[in-house]
Amino acid sequence: MVDKLLIKWMHMKQKIHRIVVKIGSSLLTNNGKGLDRTVIYEWAKQIAEVHKQGVEVVLVSSGAIAEGVVRMGLAERPKKLPALQACASIGQMGLIETWWQALIQRGVQSSQILLTHDDLSHRSRYLNISQTMNQLIAWRVVPVINENDSISYGEIKFGDNDTLGAMAATILSADLYIILTDQQGIFTDNPSKNCDAKLISQERAMADYLFDVAGDGGKWGSGGMLTKVRAARLAAMANCPTIIASGKAENVITRLVAGEAIGTYLVTDEKDKLIAKKQWLAAHVRMSGTLIIDDGAKLAILDNGKSLLPVGVVEVQGDFEAGDVVEIISQDKVKVAVGQVAFSANDAKKITKQHTHEVLAILNLTDANKAIMVHRDDMAIL
Repeated sequence: MVDKLLIKWMHMKQKIHRIVVKIGSSLLTNNGKGLDRTVIYEWAKQIAEVHKQGVEVVLVSSGAIAEGVVRMGLAERPKKLPALQACASIGQMGLIETWWQALIQRGVQSSQILLTHDDLSHRSRYLNISQTMNQLIAWRVVPVINENDSISYGEIKFGDNDTLGAMAATILSADLYIILTDQQGIFTDNPSKNCDAKLISQERAMADYLFDVAGDGGKWGSGGMLTKVRAARLAAMANCPTIIASGKAENVITRLVAGEAIGTYLVTDEKDKLIAKKQWLAAHVRMSGTLIIDDGAKLAILDNGKSLLPVGVVEVQGDFEAGDVVEIISQDKVKVAVGQVAFSANDAKKITKQHTHEVLAILNLTDANKAIMVHRDDMAIL
């Protein structure tokens, strides 16, 4: 009898046109010993194979900081931001050179894309990145993405490259997000401490208990299974399933694309997509602007789950574009929600306190559904 999970993965194979593959630092640097060119060339061979099959591949590669640590002869990963940034600057040179050489030998052209959180939190930059990556893919180039650690501030991470990979999967509407790690997948308990721990073959990405069984990152990385679970939830926002599997498994990329059941398959559906989006909004740390609302709008949002209409907005603060994430605050300075605003700051200021028919006239719109400041599906109540 054919395993039901394998049937589902085989069915998934028919839909795979675009994948994002993220490879962690511990794999790339052999747990901090420097870039492991043998395994990098092996993954490049697999990427080239699926690439030649017509599958579009985007690679998210960790390892810049870890490689910098090794090149500088440091005993451990630094803790201070300037030292981390310096290591990233040094290590990035070797990382991207190695990937380029490994892929070009297989006839695959590659490119480097360095991103920061700000690049994805501003709508205009987000769209520009999307257009650039789609152009590269159209040219049959494999983009190699990493966080621009040498200029990132606050924390050197999106949370980590797991999250960066999930954002890439969301931006590009990928069919599958593959996270390669030094573990076989997610287990019911720590397998190094509990011999009865079982591999979780398939689960909903939004299953809350996954947080209870996830662990921390190792000495040379910043991730861990916890960040991979969070990343899978983020990918769910684009209805993209995630597979967490061992990068040490033979031909793991080609086998996964072929539909073979390896590792942990985290699935999603339309309901999870909406939940994931709201959680992503709620976790946003950098807002592009602020909408101050009256008591009626506050009541409609908190008690009735309604969308925010322009008539309920009394003031617009900040300089933002349509699609940016803004905070929604009551007149008594209480944070009510965050959400993706439907209008630019300039247009939003024109329609504050205006009823729907007035908004249509001011902005020359014909559809009343387009006269919503922040739709409830694009809003997370705080």
